[in-house]
Amino acid sequence: MEKLVSSSVKEMTKKLPITYFTLLALLISTSLSAQKIPGANGKEYIIGDIKVTGITSYNENTVITFTGLKKGERIFLPGDRISKVIKKLWNLELFSDINFYISNVEGEVADLEINIQEVAELNEARIQGVKKRKAAELIKDNGLTKGAKVTENLTTTTRNFITNKYKKDGFLNTKVVINTIPIKDTVNSNKVNMVVLIDKGDRVKVDNILIEGNEQLSDAKVRSAMKNTKRKKFLRFWKRSKYIKADYNDDKDNIITKYKEKGYRDARITSDSLIVEDDNSVSLQLNVEEGNKYHFGNITFLGNSVYTDRQLARQLVIKKGDTYNGVLLEKQIADNTKPDANDLTNLYQNNGYLFSSINAVETKVYNDTLDFEIRVREGKLTYFDHITVTGNDKTNDHVVYRTLRTQPGQRYSKDQVVRTVRELGQLGFFDPEQLEPQFQNPNPQAGTIDINYPVVEKGSSQIELQGGFGGGGFVGTLGLAFSNFSIRNIFNKESYSPLPMGDGQTLRVRAQASRFFQTYSLSFVEPWLGGKRPYQLSTSFSHTIQFLLNNRTRNVDKDSKFLITGGSIGIAKRLDWPDNYFTLSQAISIRHYNLKNYNTRLFTFGNGSSNDLSYTIGLNRNNTTVNPIFPTGGSEFNIVAKLSVPYSLLDGVDYSELADRRKALDDQLTDRNANLTAIERQEKQDQIGAIDQERFKWLEYYKLKFDGTWYTSLINIGKKPLVLKTKAEYGFLGAYNNDRGNIPFERFFLGGDGLGATSLDGREVISLRGYKNQSITPQSRTNNQDFDADGATIYNKYSLELRYPITLKPAASIYMLGFLEGGASYDSFKTFNPFQLSRSAGAGLRIFMPAFGLLGIDFGYGFDPIPGENRANGWETHFIIGQQF
Repeated sequence: MEKLVSSSVKEMTKKLPITYFTLLALLISTSLSAQKIPGANGKEYIIGDIKVTGITSYNENTVITFTGLKKGERIFLPGDRISKVIKKLWNLELFSDINFYISNVEGEVADLEINIQEVAELNEARIQGVKKRKAAELIKDNGLTKGAKVTENLTTTTRNFITNKYKKDGFLNTKVVINTIPIKDTVNSNKVNMVVLIDKGDRVKVDNILIEGNEQLSDAKVRSAMKNTKRKKFLRFWKRSKYIKADYNDDKDNIITKYKEKGYRDARITSDSLIVEDDNSVSLQLNVEEGNKYHFGNITFLGNSVYTDRQLARQLVIKKGDTYNGVLLEKQIADNTKPDANDLTNLYQNNGYLFSSINAVETKVYNDTLDFEIRVREGKLTYFDHITVTGNDKTNDHVVYRTLRTQPGQRYSKDQVVRTVRELGQLGFFDPEQLEPQFQNPNPQAGTIDINYPVVEKGSSQIELQGGFGGGGFVGTLGLAFSNFSIRNIFNKESYSPLPMGDGQTLRVRAQASRFFQTYSLSFVEPWLGGKRPYQLSTSFSHTIQFLLNNRTRNVDKDSKFLITGGSIGIAKRLDWPDNYFTLSQAISIRHYNLKNYNTRLFTFGNGSSNDLSYTIGLNRNNTTVNPIFPTGGSEFNIVAKLSVPYSLLDGVDYSELADRRKALDDQLTDRNANLTAIERQEKQDQIGAIDQERFKWLEYYKLKFDGTWYTSLINIGKKPLVLKTKAEYGFLGAYNNDRGNIPFERFFLGGDGLGATSLDGREVISLRGYKNQSITPQSRTNNQDFDADGATIYNKYSLELRYPITLKPAASIYMLGFLEGGASYDSFKTFNPFQLSRSAGAGLRIFMPAFGLLGIDFGYGFDPIPGENRANGWETHFIIGQQF
C-alpha cells in the first residue's frame, strides 16, 4: 500500500498551500509499503473503492460523502483534488490526523483509503486551585462539558479566558496549565480527561500612586478622585487596595472629571506608568496637565418655544460668572444616573416631548470665559399608543393594569413611567430588580410610542415561623400570609393551585403562643375596593387568652385569665395633594378586655372588664425606590393619631372626686403609721379597684405617633449600592381628663428585638437592639430577673443603619448591615429628655425568602445600663423572623 499523502502535521497543511508540488514532495518523503505500486506519480486514475479507516465515530458513508470523492471519478494522484479534500476535512476541526493511501492499483483503477483520527472527546473536566463553586462556573463558561471536542482552540481559549478573568480581578500573576489525559481502555480509546491547574497567586496591590504636574489640586484630592484604585493603607478596610486595569482606566477618567468640576476644562493626563515593585505590588505614576481655570460666560437658548428662556435658565441653575463645571452642565441637561432627576431633558419629557433633544455647545472662548448655546429640538408632542404587560402568569391582568400610571392616549411622561415601575415593584408580586420598561414602535412623525412592562412573577405567599424571648418567656408564632389572594374564587375548585390567587388581596392567619398566653388573629385586605379606585379596605379580628405568670416562681396560673377580643375595619385612600405620594387612612376598632381573677400591678382590679372604642387616622407619604425589601432611595413618613370617645365630657361622672377618693385610699395604704390589718388593707385595695373599674370601664385616651425614614445611596461598591437608612420615631399617650388619668393599656415597651407583644392590649413593642426585650422602661426592676410591666407613655428612638446587598435575586434577597441606635421611654413630660438615650451599636444580616419572609440575626452592644443596673448592658443577640426594622 502506498501512502499518497500524510496530513498529521496540522500546521504544515494550514500554512502551506496544498498543491500538486506539495503533494509530490510529501510523496517523495513517504515510505512505501512492501508492495511498491508503480505509477503513483501524478498520473490520472479512475477511483475504485474508497475505504475509511482509523478512529472515528462517524459513519464511513458520511465521511466519503463529505469529501465529494465518488467511485468511477477520474482524478490525478497526487493532485489538487486531494489537496482540497484534505483542507475541507481540516476545516471541520474534528480530526487530529488525516492520511490518504492508495491501497491497490489495477490498470487505471486505483483504490483509496482515508485514514483519520478523530479529535479526542472530553470525558471529564476538573479544575484545581479554586473553590468548587467557582470551578463549576468556569467549566460552564468555557463549555467544558462531557462530549465536547478537545481541540487546540478549546484548550487555548480556556487558558486565555481563565487568565484574563483573574487578571481583571487583580491577580496579575495568574498561571493556568491544562493537561489532557487519555483514557486507556478499548471502548473509550478516543476520550480524554482534562485537568486545569490554576495558580492565581496573590492579588497585586497598589503600593503608591505618584502624581506629577498638579498645582491646583493636591495629591490627596487627585487620589480621592480615584474611586476604585487606592494605595495600601493600614486603616483602610472598606476599600481594598488592588490593581485592576479596567478600574484604573475608569479612575483616570474620574481624575479628569474632578478637574472639570473645578473649572479646568483642558485638564488631561499626558502619560501614566505602571512600576512593578515586586510580584505582589505595583506603583502608579501619572503626569497631569491642568490647564487654565474657566468660568461660565453668556448662556443662551436656541430652538425653545414650549418654555421661555427664563424658565429654562431657572431649571439649568448655572449662571454667568460661575466656575466652569462640565459635569454639572451635563447633569443639568440630562442626568443619566437618576431617572427622575430635575434636569432640562426631564422637564420636556415629563410634559410629553419624548423626542426632544438638548445639547450644550461652546460658542466662544475668550480669556478664562466660555460662552454656551443650549440648543433645543423640541420635536412633536408624544402620546402613549399601546400599553402592554407581559409575564404575569399568576397575577390577573386587571391587578397589574390598575397599577399602571401610563394609559393609552395619555401624554407621554417619563415621571409616570418611573412611578409605574416603582409601584409595580412595591406590589410584592414581581421581582423589582428585573422591572425594565420596553419602549416600542417610536414614531416621531405621528408623535406616538408603545410601552411594554415585562414582569417576572415571584412567590408572594409566606409562612411565618417566628421564635424569640419576649415579655419574660419564649414566644412562638405560626402564620400564613397570602399576599396575592383571590377571595372571589374561593368556591372555584379549578382556581386552587394550591389556593385561589391573582387578585392582589391579602389574607393572613396567625397564631402566637407561649406558656402563659395564646393569640389568634385573622385579617383581610382588599387594595382596590370596587376595583375602580385605589380605596384599600382592611378588616381584622383577634382573640387573646393570657394567663397569670408568677415572676418569682415562673409558674402559670391558668385560673387567672385576661381575655381580649377585638376587631377593626379601615379604609385608606391615595391623595393627589400635597402630592400623589400621600395616603390617608382611617379605621374604627373595638376591643373588649375581660379580667378573671387576674391580679397584677398593671391593673388595680382583678375581676372586671374594660372596653376600647377608638378611631385611628393616619397620613403616610412613601416615595421609596423600587425594591421594598432593599430601598436605595426616597423616604417614608407616618403620622398617626388614635382617639377614643371623650366619655368624661358625656357621662356626668365627677372624676376629680373619684381622683381625690382614690388618692386618699392610696395614702392610707402607703402610710406606715396607719397600722392597717390585712383585712382592712384588702378592703381599701378593693375600693381602689372599684374606682379604677369605673375609670376604665370605657377607655379614654389619645395616642400620637410619628416616624420618618430616609434612604440614601452613598457609593457603589462592586456595582452594588451602599445604602444609609436614617430613622427617627416618637410616641405619646395622653389623657383628655387628668383626673381620669392615663390608661394602663396602649403603652410603649422599648428594648430588644421587637418580637410580638405578649398580649393584644394595644401595647407597642419597640425594638432597640443591644438590650433585653422590653427592658428600657421608666420603672425600676422588681427582682433580679424581671421588670415591671407598666410600660411608658412617651418614647423616642433614633437609628442609623448602613446596608450592603449580597444578592437581590427573587429566590433570596440577602444584605448585611451595621447600625447605631439610641432610644428612651418615659412616664411623663417631667422626665422627658430626647437626648438622654440608651445607646447601642452592632451588625447583622437579613435574608428575605418569598416563602418565609424576612429572616435575620443581629449582634448588638448596649453602651448604657438598663434601669436598675449600673454597668453597660453589653452584648445581646437578636433573631429576627418575619419583621423588619
